[in-house]
Amino acid sequence: MVDLDSEVPPLPPRYRFRDLLLGDQGWQSDDRVQVEFYMNENTFKERLKLFFIKNQRSSLRIRLFNFSLKLLSCFLYIIRVLLDDPTQGLACKELNRRCSNQNYTPGAIDWSPIIWVNRSLPLWGLQVSVALISVFETLLLSYLSYKGNIWEQILRIPFLLEIINAVPFIITIFWPALRNLFIPVFLNCWLAKHALENMINDLHRAIQRTQSAMFNQVLILISTLLCLIFTCICGIQHLERAGNRLTLFDSLYFCIVTFSTVGFGDVTPKIWPSKLLVVIMICVALVVLPIQFEQLAYLWMERQKSGGNYSRHRAQTEKHVVLCVSSLKIDLLMDFLNEFYAHPRLQDYYVVILCPTEMDAQVRRVLQIPMWSQRVIYLQGSALKDQDLLRAKMDDAEACFILSSRCEVDRTAADHQTILRAWAVKDFAPNCPLYVQILKPENKFHIKFADHVVCEEEFKYAMLALNCICPATSTLITLLVHTSRGQESQQSSEQWQKMYGRCSGNEVHHINLEESTFFAEYEGKSFTYASFHAHKKFGVCLIGVRKEDNKNILLNPGPRYIMSSTDICFYINITKEENSAFKKQEKHRKKLESKLSYHGTSRLPVHSIIASMGTVAIDLQDTGCRTSSGPTLALPSEGGREGRRPSIAPVLEVADSSSLQTCDLLSDQSEDETTPSDEEVSAGLEYAKGYPPYSPYIGSSPTFCHLLHEKVPFCCLRLDKGCQHNYYEDAKAYGFKNKLIIVAAETAGNGLYNFIVPLRAYYRPKKELNPIVLLLDNPLDDLLRCGVTFAANMVVVDKESTMSAEEDYMADAKTIVNVQTLFRLFSSLSIITELTHPANMRFMQFRAKDCYSLALSKLEKKEREKGSNLAFMFRLPFAAGRVFSISMLDTLLYQSFVKGYMISITRLLLGLDTTPGSGFLCSMKITEEDLWIRTYARLYQKLCSSTGDIPIGVYRTESQKLTTSESQISISVEEWEDTKDTKEQISYRNNHRNSTSSDQSDHPLLRRKSMQWARRLSRRVPRHSGKTAEKINQQRMNLYRRSERQELAELVKNRMKHLGLSPAGYDEMNDHENTLSYILINPSPDTRLELNDIVYLIRPDPLAYVPNTAPSRKDSFCNTVGQDTREETQL
Repeated sequence: MVDLDSEVPPLPPRYRFRDLLLGDQGWQSDDRVQVEFYMNENTFKERLKLFFIKNQRSSLRIRLFNFSLKLLSCFLYIIRVLLDDPTQGLACKELNRRCSNQNYTPGAIDWSPIIWVNRSLPLWGLQVSVALISVFETLLLSYLSYKGNIWEQILRIPFLLEIINAVPFIITIFWPALRNLFIPVFLNCWLAKHALENMINDLHRAIQRTQSAMFNQVLILISTLLCLIFTCICGIQHLERAGNRLTLFDSLYFCIVTFSTVGFGDVTPKIWPSKLLVVIMICVALVVLPIQFEQLAYLWMERQKSGGNYSRHRAQTEKHVVLCVSSLKIDLLMDFLNEFYAHPRLQDYYVVILCPTEMDAQVRRVLQIPMWSQRVIYLQGSALKDQDLLRAKMDDAEACFILSSRCEVDRTAADHQTILRAWAVKDFAPNCPLYVQILKPENKFHIKFADHVVCEEEFKYAMLALNCICPATSTLITLLVHTSRGQESQQSSEQWQKMYGRCSGNEVHHINLEESTFFAEYEGKSFTYASFHAHKKFGVCLIGVRKEDNKNILLNPGPRYIMSSTDICFYINITKEENSAFKKQEKHRKKLESKLSYHGTSRLPVHSIIASMGTVAIDLQDTGCRTSSGPTLALPSEGGREGRRPSIAPVLEVADSSSLQTCDLLSDQSEDETTPSDEEVSAGLEYAKGYPPYSPYIGSSPTFCHLLHEKVPFCCLRLDKGCQHNYYEDAKAYGFKNKLIIVAAETAGNGLYNFIVPLRAYYRPKKELNPIVLLLDNPLDDLLRCGVTFAANMVVVDKESTMSAEEDYMADAKTIVNVQTLFRLFSSLSIITELTHPANMRFMQFRAKDCYSLALSKLEKKEREKGSNLAFMFRLPFAAGRVFSISMLDTLLYQSFVKGYMISITRLLLGLDTTPGSGFLCSMKITEEDLWIRTYARLYQKLCSSTGDIPIGVYRTESQKLTTSESQISISVEEWEDTKDTKEQISYRNNHRNSTSSDQSDHPLLRRKSMQWARRLSRRVPRHSGKTAEKINQQRMNLYRRSERQELAELVKNRMKHLGLSPAGYDEMNDHENTLSYILINPSPDTRLELNDIVYLIRPDPLAYVPNTAPSRKDSFCNTVGQDTREETQL
């Protein structure tokens, strides 16, 4: 039988299958050599070095043993001193014999007690053992740390002290006569100090924690002081063996009295060696201790700048959040603290600020206020360093807020820094909730893992877009996300300020339906029924719900949604239900109140005047709804036709398809989905509903909107230049039916996507879509070409290139001046802009001599002194929605810590997110045909019973009667000053001529010369007729008397004529009445409606319910607010 093992060679251990396939047989004659690396570390010296020096834990044990050994030697020295008696021993007996035989001479020192001591044999054995170990360890460490210079090792102070304290003991082993020789073992305290410093360093290195330089310096200072005192005690006690024979306690007493500069003088050294030692120790103390104190003071100052550490014990027992910023400004700090601590349950939280820059003077002064000094801790450090995150105890934090620096020139670079901070925090503390603010939408997907993200450009452009179709949406959102008690301007004499300030305290709250007093009785009923009756009974506005098994929030899901006991209700009110108390009023009180007539728009019920976060009272009103057979409202006859409209239908508990009316929006949609009109076909505008085919950035929410069937060529996008497809060169030539929306921006960034989508949303009728013009540069000629004279809105985006300035508040300078120029040139143009700093809003539409603006400025200062977070809310441009600051939305991120739903609700309101079944924000205008509704409560009922819309507020515009005269006076004063200046100039010229003529009359020669010059000039200048001269003088006087507004108007008209544009519409833009506008969020039910009021609505999703047949709309309320023939936008 053939032995297979002998014929087939074994495979090598690392044989590859590729070699077998390729026929490589080189493995049979393998000559490879195994190489071992780092053989130098296998030597005996390297192994010893690894154990004694390199290894952290073993090195720590060695140093701890060395420290214990030095302390043991000092302890043995103290035992030897306590057991020693200077009067005993041979040396002392010899001393006594000499003193008895001869007279003692003062100043002569017997050195025998100093050189010789009594040392017992056991004590000597212990000291010799300690000395042997110390010498062996010192020699071994010197050998291991030897680097080629032997003298460097020998002349080190620790090595010399070891030789002085240990070698004499070794010598006594071979020379027994020297066993009682004095050896200064107490100097081992300095070696113990050196070992302690090394041990602390190894300890920090072993446990992998940041060593505190402050702790090390304090330890060095204390150990140095103890070593000085111990050395002085032992030295004085031993030297005075030949003098006063002091004990250790006497020496201790003498050293403490001496070093404390008290100096009683009862214990003093007698011999000169001890006196010399005292002098040396005092000199050493005067040199060493101030150096140590200076280093300690320096480290203390650095610690104050860096902020130290957040205590681990406090982090485990108390709750804290961390705020990470690039640079901390006082405005940012105060906004965060005021909003964060506005919630009662956050009063016990600590705020740890982690910032890489040094604390500035303003922030330091604020943090020294007792209210903040006990709760705010500032740490100077970087979020990218684990050491600084450990100092802030990030792993124990309840949340981490990461804010971007919006003042950076390169906003993309600022986002990159924010992304790295978020990654670093997530890597260090994976369980810590992250609240991140990002600037650019294209960078948002990098931090998708964060719990809450606010993208600045998304919210900014969405609010700018909604401001064009829903006036003052930015003001509405800003007031909703700010915490306020509605106490602003309650002492004002003007009624609009009281109403505006009181309603500004409304916020969004949430509660479980089965636990709620507001909504528990509406279980099993429709959403609109619950919303209407909750507002009628309690004055709260139910705007949305969320199912228990669903994370999506539904804003106004419509009348077909049935409320469940597990639903979470979201409502608008001044305070949340948990902080409210309820009082049932008597029936006769209700009847009496129902009989009271209305005395103006200012009278509000008690339930709407909730002014505190504590316990408040809410009046319970009658919940009975008006029956269909009740009395109807009498309406004024129209065109001689007498008739009565039916009364408002009641809101049904469960929606009925027969009673549910569809609004014009749905009918418009059904018309849109059919064939387009002839006018649209002729214009080439054929719209289709769908999702945008391209997304400008990752993470954008898909939105159903109006789209063109065919993509427009790029050349046709230039409005001011014609192309082969069209020859138009200005907006007037295009013949747009609707007014334009002009966006003046520095660059066409990805954020513009969020501006266009809300204006092209699917729920907007096609006939109401406004053309959008993007103006990347805004000189006067380009403004006129793009149709500014017939534009509905002019949106001015803050210029990113001016974000960074030497002075922070100057970042808005360019935007403010540009807007002011537009305001002066086109006074009636609706200009909407965004600023970086809220404080700069006072410069919008600035009038230097307007008394009313000055009064509002004083009001703002008073509100700020009272501690209001919304002191800027009474500025007319902000109240009217003409300007806002994106930094105001920082509070949205702060509120998300307590109200995690606020970002989702805000995104739904702005149209940034769309959820199936969720409603959207729109508006309607109150006309003369709608004034029969009379009150806000009846409007609420009419909307809920007919279209299912939920009103949440009113935008009111009032004529400024007093301010009109004031502004006219200011303008007339300016014109009078201009005329006065011209008259003064003319009179000055006449006086100058008279004075010159009088001077010339005094000098005949000069007069004769001037007459000759006049004759020569009269010959050269052509003579005019009397009529021509009179005409020239009249034109000159007209120029002098022309006002500034007329001058600007002439300038614009001349430019329009030069560009070939018709100035017909410009005169209408200057007919601007002085008005003021403000918002009433969730007003009281008996608030009187006024003409031209704009009501904010949350309309149900039209796609959630599409009827088969559209019912008649002759008597429906939707017909009064959504007719196609109406010019104003109803969305």
